[in-house]
Amino acid sequence: MHKHRSMKTQHHVMPRRVRAVLGPTNTGKTHYALERLLAHESGIIGFPLRLLARENYERMVRLKGARRVALITGEEKIVPPDARWFSCTTEAMPLTRKVEFVAVDEIQLSSDPDRGHVFTDRLLNARGNVETLFLGAETIRPLLQRLVPGIEIDTRPRLSSLVHTGHTKLSRLPARSAIVAFSAAEVYAIAEIIRRRRGGCAIIMGQLSPRTRNAQVELYQNKDVDYLVATDAIGMGLNMDVNHVALASLTKFDGASLRPLTAQECAQIAGRAGRGMKDGTFGTTAETRPMSEALVDAIEAHRFDPIERISWRNAALDLASPDALLASLNAAPPRRGLVAGRPASDVLTLESLSGERDIRDAARGKKATSLLWEVCQIPDFRKLGDDSHVRLCHRLFMHLLNEGGIPAQWFEAHIAGFSRLEGDIDTLMHRLTGIRVCAYVAARTEWSDRAQHWQERTREVEDLLSDALHERLTARFVDRRATSLLRRLDSDGARDLLSAVTKDGQVIVEGHAVGTIEGFTLKPDREEGLPEKKLMLRAGRRALLHEIPRRVQALVASPDSDFALDDHNGTLSWQDVVIARLARGTTLLDPGIQILGGEFSDTRQRDLVQERLHGFVRAMLRETLAPLYALAATPHPSPALRGLTHRLMEYGGVAPLLPAEPGSHGQQMIGHLRRLGIHFCPFGVFMPSLLKPGPMAIRSMLLSLWHRTARPYVNASQITLQAPYNAVLAPLGWVNAGALWLRLDRVEKLLGDLHRLTRSGPRPLPDDFASRHGLGKKQIGDILLALGIRLRQAAPLPANQFGPAAPPMLLGAARRQEARKKKGREPSKPQGFVKDSPFAALAALTLRSRQT
Repeated sequence: MHKHRSMKTQHHVMPRRVRAVLGPTNTGKTHYALERLLAHESGIIGFPLRLLARENYERMVRLKGARRVALITGEEKIVPPDARWFSCTTEAMPLTRKVEFVAVDEIQLSSDPDRGHVFTDRLLNARGNVETLFLGAETIRPLLQRLVPGIEIDTRPRLSSLVHTGHTKLSRLPARSAIVAFSAAEVYAIAEIIRRRRGGCAIIMGQLSPRTRNAQVELYQNKDVDYLVATDAIGMGLNMDVNHVALASLTKFDGASLRPLTAQECAQIAGRAGRGMKDGTFGTTAETRPMSEALVDAIEAHRFDPIERISWRNAALDLASPDALLASLNAAPPRRGLVAGRPASDVLTLESLSGERDIRDAARGKKATSLLWEVCQIPDFRKLGDDSHVRLCHRLFMHLLNEGGIPAQWFEAHIAGFSRLEGDIDTLMHRLTGIRVCAYVAARTEWSDRAQHWQERTREVEDLLSDALHERLTARFVDRRATSLLRRLDSDGARDLLSAVTKDGQVIVEGHAVGTIEGFTLKPDREEGLPEKKLMLRAGRRALLHEIPRRVQALVASPDSDFALDDHNGTLSWQDVVIARLARGTTLLDPGIQILGGEFSDTRQRDLVQERLHGFVRAMLRETLAPLYALAATPHPSPALRGLTHRLMEYGGVAPLLPAEPGSHGQQMIGHLRRLGIHFCPFGVFMPSLLKPGPMAIRSMLLSLWHRTARPYVNASQITLQAPYNAVLAPLGWVNAGALWLRLDRVEKLLGDLHRLTRSGPRPLPDDFASRHGLGKKQIGDILLALGIRLRQAAPLPANQFGPAAPPMLLGAARRQEARKKKGREPSKPQGFVKDSPFAALAALTLRSRQT
């Protein structure tokens, strides 16, 4: 435990030189600090992350040798006897050691409500004998000048510019991008999307061990992958070849609530883009809204609101008892600009333990209370959210107090429990956090007789877990084959990719099947293990540069028997593969052709396919609608017949009557037209041969396309339909008759029979009339009325002449009785209605066409 100084004496003797180097990211601050550190005979530098302490320790070892450089973090202590330069986490800086130079990185973290009190303590108390240097953001300048009188401040500009590029979809992010999220779940979800669409990515999170993090960084730096998915840990001194930073969220959970990111935090993250003199870009991605103009301006201009308060916790602790210790820890800040931060894990653990009877009985006096406080400062790396960490600290305190150290059995049991390498990513990360606790305990050399042995064991297990975690991350989020192909596609090496199409249509790239060519469209394989289609199809399409022209020529030369038209949905197939569908054309009998997909390299190829399909459709229509095309091909000397033929072609075989028809043609012309297959009835002029099932199906499809309406379900073998109104039914050859539709040729026959029946006057309806036309007796009345037939009830004759129920009276007799009424004469017999007729009161009929 380092020695604490009181606030009263901390400013009594100021060092001769205290300096600060402030500025945005990529200003060379850390590089400058290391140069200053190694220029002195001895020095200590504190970093905000264990990862950074380890990274810079290794850099210092390369420059000064392992015998002269030390590493001190919560979990690691590498302190050679001749060590002169120390790389540490900010919490682990050995402030009791006298050195010429002291530096603290990211000093603006003093404002952090959780860890800020540690940085504030270093700001107020950590001093080198010759030089002290604080590195951080410009936002802390006013507080530095107020809290450290006489401090020299040097502001450094960013070496490159940051340019906002707006919101970009994940699938369109440029290579060498870093995507930043704020939870492990978000990182995994985004990484999975990047793997599927871009081949793979590296993962950077604060929970990773330095070994895993370095392996993932190497994966990215070596360009095995072109994308990096990270938490905001990337914002703290991570120097990589990142060209673009995309924020997947503008909010984060800070341990207490979900809050918006500050402009300074966004800039700290976005500043990872660009390196040295190379400019960088930033923006948002995924489901995140675009940044506001004010936020963009602040980041690009590096202009942020100054920090007004920093977190503080009393460093002059009263160790007389746990209660006294808690009271001193909760002391109020002594001056303006200092505020109490959120209760840290060590204070919360102390509060929990001090409330337990056995702990209160054991922690009596300064020595025991000091030991209790040291145990409470074991970091809660696991963050399980239960009381497991408090239980752990309870056991360790009792071991230390009663036995004078941590027993070997404790280390053996815990290290063995965390050393298993099976399991998924989350399981391995949980074990890594557990072994970090063991490493922290082992790093307290005074707590164990074999501290160095346990340090080596925990470091060995951490390395094994780190390697296993790196392998799991790489296996899950990196498709090496896909990334290799992508890189070759983006370079001149794309020409060297071997690709081909097999006889059965499989598309092969570099010996790997990526899909199948169906018609003219490349269909990707759907197996889970295959590289994703956007990447692989790009390579596969190169194999089609020669295959598609060959297929186009094969289609052009194919006989009509190789093609098929589905008259239900209008699709066109070639060799049993759907390649196109019919569309509305310039005329009813000349539909358009819509090609479905296709990997055509130019419009000429598509035009050739359309022309051949047009030829097939025209031939098929001529065959199916042969009577209509034969009529059109026959020369007609009569202008009226030529006009009628044109109308039938225009309407597809069923045309409405003109006002003068059919009387204008004459009986001789009518007979001639019937010999040509043209019939007339009050509901239109038509060709009965086109009402057969085959022509009816084709015409139904063509009329639906022409009228842009749903195709009605029509069974042409029936003579009646029960269907809702549809604009296609009438031109198709059906007549609405109330609740039913009747086929036009059957209506013609029905009306013909009625005409012959009533030619010499009204006649009773024959008993078999309905069944003769395939209609029901209960329907016939409504059908005839709907067709415009006038129905009248006949009057009965006396019962003594014709029996109890006289047959319907002829319409002619009814007319004579009406004539007598008009002349003022009374009818000889009273009139009534026949109610017992087998046809439900139907009587004589008169044909009334719609033209009368």
